[in-house]
Amino acid sequence: MTHPFFTAHADTLNRALTAIAERTYWSAYPESPSPRVYGETAAADGQAAYQAHLGVRFAIDQPGAGDWVSTERSPFGVELNVSYPHSSVDALVDAASAALPGWRDAGPQTRVGVCLEVLHRIHQRIFELANAVQFTTGQAFVMAFQAGGAHALDRALEAVAYAYAEQTRHTATARWEKPAGKGDPLVMNKTFHVVPRGVALVIGCRTFPTWNSYPGLFASLATGNPVIVKPHPGAVLPLALTVQIAREVLAEAGFDPNLVTLAAEAPGEGIASALATRPEIKIVDFTGSTEYGDWLEDHARQAQVYTEKAGLNAIIIDSTDDFAGLCRNLAFTLSLYSGQMCTTSQNIFIPSAGIATPDGVKTFDEVAAGITGAVAKLTGDAARAVELIGAIGDERVLERIEAAGKTGETLLDSKALEHPAFPDAVVRTPVIVKLGADADAVYGDEWFGPITFLIATDDTEQSIALFRKTVGAKGGLTAGVYSTDESVLDAVERAAIDVGVHLSCNLTGGVFVNQSAAFSDFHGSGANAAANAALTDGAYVANRFRIVQSRR
Repeated sequence: MTHPFFTAHADTLNRALTAIAERTYWSAYPESPSPRVYGETAAADGQAAYQAHLGVRFAIDQPGAGDWVSTERSPFGVELNVSYPHSSVDALVDAASAALPGWRDAGPQTRVGVCLEVLHRIHQRIFELANAVQFTTGQAFVMAFQAGGAHALDRALEAVAYAYAEQTRHTATARWEKPAGKGDPLVMNKTFHVVPRGVALVIGCRTFPTWNSYPGLFASLATGNPVIVKPHPGAVLPLALTVQIAREVLAEAGFDPNLVTLAAEAPGEGIASALATRPEIKIVDFTGSTEYGDWLEDHARQAQVYTEKAGLNAIIIDSTDDFAGLCRNLAFTLSLYSGQMCTTSQNIFIPSAGIATPDGVKTFDEVAAGITGAVAKLTGDAARAVELIGAIGDERVLERIEAAGKTGETLLDSKALEHPAFPDAVVRTPVIVKLGADADAVYGDEWFGPITFLIATDDTEQSIALFRKTVGAKGGLTAGVYSTDESVLDAVERAAIDVGVHLSCNLTGGVFVNQSAAFSDFHGSGANAAANAALTDGAYVANRFRIVQSRR
C-alpha cells in the first residue's frame, strides 16, 4: 500500500526526477522572501518563532539526554543562549541502531515519501530557519533565506530524487526461468532487498549548516540509514530545528523518531571523532577543513566517508569584451558573505603585460585597479555592504586577513564596517594582495575568508600552468576564465577537466562562479582533493545501500 506522504508529494518527486535528467532550471522552493510569495505575516511570524528559542532550552525528547549545552555565539554580537540536550554517544548509537530495521523494511517508496514530507514541513518554517541560519553563521538575511533555506531544500530534494532513482532502478522481484532441454525449465522466484549500510553521521559546518548538511542527511535517510546529526558548536539551531521537524514527521508516520537524532557537543568534547570511529557508524558526511577531512578518511575506515574540504579556487583572466562587467562580477564574487564560501575564488592569474579589451590593452595595474575599485565601490556604503558581506564569526578568519596583507603588495586594505542594526557585529571588507608567480608558497595554500591574490604571470600559458599545478595539488571546487579567444577557452577547459574542477567562462552578468543551481549544476566533482564526492549525483547516494537478494 502506498504511504499517504508519498502520494501527497508524488508530483514534486516526479518533477525533481525530470529536472535531474534534463539539467535545466527548476526549483521547488521559492527563493524570494517576498510577502507576495509567502504571505503578509510569514516574515514576522518566522522571526517571532526564531526569537522564542533564544535564552531557553530547545525541546528534543531523545535518548541519553542528561545535561544541557550552550555553545553558539552570534557573529552579529546578539545573545543567543539556546541550550540543547546533551546525549551520550552510546545512547545515540544504540537508539539509531534499534530504529533501523523498521525503517529498512518500510521500503524505498515509503522512506522517500516521509523525507518529502519532512522537507515540506521545513519549508513551512523557512523564515524561522532563515533567522536561525543568519544569526548563527553571520550571513545576511536574504542569503540565509536563499542559501540556508530554499536552496538547501532544493539540494535535499535533489538527493532524495537521486536516492529514489537508484533504489528503484531495477525490479524488486523477478520470476527466473531457464530452459532445461527436454525437461521442465528451472524456475526461481527472486527478491532484491535494498539494505542500508547502517547508522550515518552528518558533521555540520559553521558557515553553511543546512546547505552543506541536507544532501548527506536526506541521501542517507531516504536510503534507509538512521542519521545522527552533529552540528558545529557555533551553528546548532538550524540543524536542531531540522532534527526536531524530522522527528515529528517520523513519529507521525509510525516510525521510531530516533531515526534522526541531534548530537550537540559540549565545549572541547570532540564528539564528532568519538562518533565517527564507532564500528556502528557506516556513513560519514563532512564539510570543513582539509585537516579534519583527511583525519576522517584515515581513521573512520569502517565507514563510507564523504568529504568536502578546502581547495584553491582560481580565475584566469586572458582577455574580455566587457571589462566593466568582469570587474562587477568579480567584485560580487569576492565580497559575497565575506568570502566565507568554499566556492569563492582565491587566486586570480593575470598576465603581467595586461589583457586585451574593446578599449585596447589594459595593463596588469589597470586590471587590478578595475577589480579593486569595483570591490571598494560595492563595499563602500556600510548600510548596503553588510547586506552582502554579512559578518564573520571565526577569529581565525580575522587573523588570516591580517596575515595576508603582509604577504605581498596590498592593493586593497580590509576595513572594519559598523553594522547599522547590530553594533557588535564583526564585519570586514575584502583584502586584495598582489603577488608574483614565484610566490606559490603563499597562494599555493588556502586562505579561507575575504582574501584574494592577484598573481602576475608571464602570460596566459603560464597562468594555465599554475592553475593546473595548484588545483592539481590542493584541489578546487570552482574555476573561472575570461577570454575572447576560443583556443584559450578550450585550453582552460581541458585543464579544468584534467584537474577535475568545474569551470565557468566569461561571467559578466547575474551568474557568479561561487554559486551553483540545484538540479543543474554539480557542486564538487569528487575528482580532486577538494572533495571526494559530488553534490548531487548517483554515486553520492548509490553506495549508501546495497542489494541483498533471496532466491526460492
